[in-house]
Amino acid sequence: MELFITSLNSGSNGNCYYVGNEQEAVLIDAGISCRETERRMERLGLSMETVKAIFVSHEHSDHIRGIAQLAKKYQLPVFITPGTLTSARLPVQSFPVKPLRGYEPVWIGELCITAFPKQHDASDPHSFLIAYQDTKVGVFTDIGAPCEHVIRHFSQCHAAFLEANYDDDLLERGSYPYYLKHRVRGDKGHLSNQQALDLFKAHKPAFMSHVLMAHLSKDNNNPQLLHDLFAPHMLDTQFIIASRYKETPVYRIGVTRETLQVLDVQN
Repeated sequence: MELFITSLNSGSNGNCYYVGNEQEAVLIDAGISCRETERRMERLGLSMETVKAIFVSHEHSDHIRGIAQLAKKYQLPVFITPGTLTSARLPVQSFPVKPLRGYEPVWIGELCITAFPKQHDASDPHSFLIAYQDTKVGVFTDIGAPCEHVIRHFSQCHAAFLEANYDDDLLERGSYPYYLKHRVRGDKGHLSNQQALDLFKAHKPAFMSHVLMAHLSKDNNNPQLLHDLFAPHMLDTQFIIASRYKETPVYRIGVTRETLQVLDVQN
């Protein structure tokens, strides 16, 4: 029942998250080049042969930059909503394209991937829950506010990629023009450190073993600030900051007997 997860890159320069079991895996977004994706997976001991599909959260370039080359080379199906496909302008004749709709589960081997709507300034943005038997991993990035969809799925996760894009004070005092500051902290922008912490404290399930803090701003955040903010609240959950420059280690996410007992009580 184990899932293996890693962030291959996380930030405005490119986003790509790997989730899989021992037989098959998926990529959530592919915002770095095909060559860099291959290099990082090789360094981690992961094979592109296990990757069976790419799922697209939205059309911004830092999430789709590497899709065309990667999907064409490996003939990977790309699951994407019609609205996102129209805005992304991908060369769809080069690789298989599959329709993606919110709350319609997609099965890739034994992996079940469910997309659900999120608040972001894109055509039809979605987040994802990836399940393998009883183990669930969520990808929650590029979120202006933690809506009910995010809260409902976050509370089910054994591990999560959770956005913490900016520190409020650093953004306020930073060099961004007003309109960009307004966009970042708006309801369709990005999640702040404090918003991420509030979500974590209020809705983290007792069995969540890992949280990977994602999509940190280069200019408006600081990993040490984020660590210090979360540190008093982590308890048994491992805290990892996903880099905008390199891959994280591969983390094994599994359901223990104690977790199953908790789930039984909650159900």
